[in-house]
Amino acid sequence: MSNPVVLVYSHRPEVRDAIVTAVGRRPAADVGRIDFLEAGTVAEVLAAVEDRAADVLILDGEAQPTGGMGIARQVHMETRDPAQVPPIVLTVRRAADRWLATWARVDEILVHPLDPVTAAAAVADVLRRLPQRLGS
Repeated sequence: MSNPVVLVYSHRPEVRDAIVTAVGRRPAADVGRIDFLEAGTVAEVLAAVEDRAADVLILDGEAQPTGGMGIARQVHMETRDPAQVPPIVLTVRRAADRWLATWARVDEILVHPLDPVTAAAAVADVLRRLPQRLGS
């Protein structure tokens, strides 16, 4: 079985690096090692979703010109089979933006500055919920 792939989207490489560093290559012992796929554009994210190249998406809510909330909503609205939408983790700058993340239908929310323990736990939780991880 290959490692799960976590796509990290932000237009800023330093934000992608911060997310990768916070989550780590092994977010929990029971989920094993993960591989990261970085995306700097919306087109890259959408192509990865269409190609089923990522098991989990981590989207930067502050990305420009399109933020992660908009992308999350778009992925949910444009994917015909809801089971094909990978779990989405959204990073936001303000805890008050959590309600918007709910509108965008994300699975987990992380608030900057990212806490490595919380970030790793959130990604591990969504990985545990993946159907192939449960043996289906």
